[in-house]
Amino acid sequence: MDRNDGLEVAALWHVNMDTALISEGIKDIKCGRFGEVHSILIYKNNKLVLEEYFDGHKYKWDGPGYHGNMVSWNADSLHTIMSCTKSVTSALAGIAVKKGYIENVRQSIFEYLPNHQHLKTDEKAQITIEHLLTMTSGLEWDEWGAPHGTSANDIDRIYLECSDDPVACILEEPLVHEPGEHFTYHGGGMIVLGKIVEHASGMDLREYSNSYLFEPLGVDSVRWYQFEDGTYATDGSIYATPRDMLKFGILYLQNGNWKGEQIITSEWVEKSAAPYRNNVRINLPIDDAGRNGYSYSWWTNEISTSKGKLKLFQAGGWGGQEIIVFPRENMVVVFTGGNYARKKHIYKMLTSFILPAIE
Repeated sequence: MDRNDGLEVAALWHVNMDTALISEGIKDIKCGRFGEVHSILIYKNNKLVLEEYFDGHKYKWDGPGYHGNMVSWNADSLHTIMSCTKSVTSALAGIAVKKGYIENVRQSIFEYLPNHQHLKTDEKAQITIEHLLTMTSGLEWDEWGAPHGTSANDIDRIYLECSDDPVACILEEPLVHEPGEHFTYHGGGMIVLGKIVEHASGMDLREYSNSYLFEPLGVDSVRWYQFEDGTYATDGSIYATPRDMLKFGILYLQNGNWKGEQIITSEWVEKSAAPYRNNVRINLPIDDAGRNGYSYSWWTNEISTSKGKLKLFQAGGWGGQEIIVFPRENMVVVFTGGNYARKKHIYKMLTSFILPAIE
C-alpha cells in the first residue's frame, strides 16, 4: 500500500518475481514453519513489492520465551529491532566522520570521552573508534557464553547493574587481546561508540540521529532507551517500524544516498559491506546459518544460488530482526520476529522461497 512516505510500491510481477512461490512462502510463515515471524518486506529494483504482517507476541523481558501479549502486527507497529541498532549506531559514527565531528576512525576512543579519562591506560589508549565498530577492542567480554537474564551475561550486566554509568563499567574490563586482532561480539563497545558520537558532536544523540539520519529518510517514529545517567543504549534499544528499517537498508543499498542527498559516504558503506581484517568465518549459535564476517557493525555473507555466489550484508538482531542488503540484485529484505528463545530461520526463508523467486 502506498503510504506517501517516500517508498514506491509495486506488485511482485512488476519486478519479475515468482508470485506463486512467494505466496507459498507466506502460507508457510502463517503455518509456523519458520517460527514466529512478525513481518516480511521485500524491496526490489527501487520498489517495495512485498509487505506482509502476521500475528505474534510483543517482546517482554520477563515473559515466557520473552513473549508478552499476542498482537496483530501492522505497518504502524513499533518493533524492537534489537541489535540492528548497532548498524544504526555505526551509521551515526560515519555521519560524524563525514561532518568532521570525528577526525578519523583511527583515533583513540579516549579523545572523545572526557568524563572517563581516569580509565585510560597506555594499553587501553590504543583502542580506536574503528575497533569499537568492528568489535575488535580486545576488552574482555562474554555476551554469547552465558544465558540472558543474569549478570553472567556481560550485556545484561550493564543493564542490571551499571545504569548509573554504563560506559565506565564497560571500559573497566581488562584488556585481554591486542586491539584490532581478535573479534569478540561486544555490545558494550557500541554503547561507548554512541557516547563518543555525542561528545564529538556536542549534541544529544536523539537530536543528532533525528537531524542527520532519520529526518532525511522521512522517519519520525524511532524510539530509544536511555540508562539512568542519560547514556543511550546504542547496542540494541531502538524501536522502529519495518518500513523505517527498510529505508535504512535502502540507504545502504544506494551507497549512502537518499533521494539525491549523500547522508553517509560511499566509502563507509563499502567498509560495512566487507569483513574487517580477521573478522571472517564466525559461527553464530543463534541463527540457522553461520555468518562468515563482520564489518563496520554489519554481518557479511554469501549464499549459493543458481546464478552462483550471492553476496549480502545485513543488520541482525535477536529474535529475527533483519535488514539484509543484496547489492547485485538491487534488493533489500526486512524481517521482524519473536524467536527470542528458539532458532530463527532467516536463511531458510531466503533460500526456500525468496531467492528462488528472483531466479
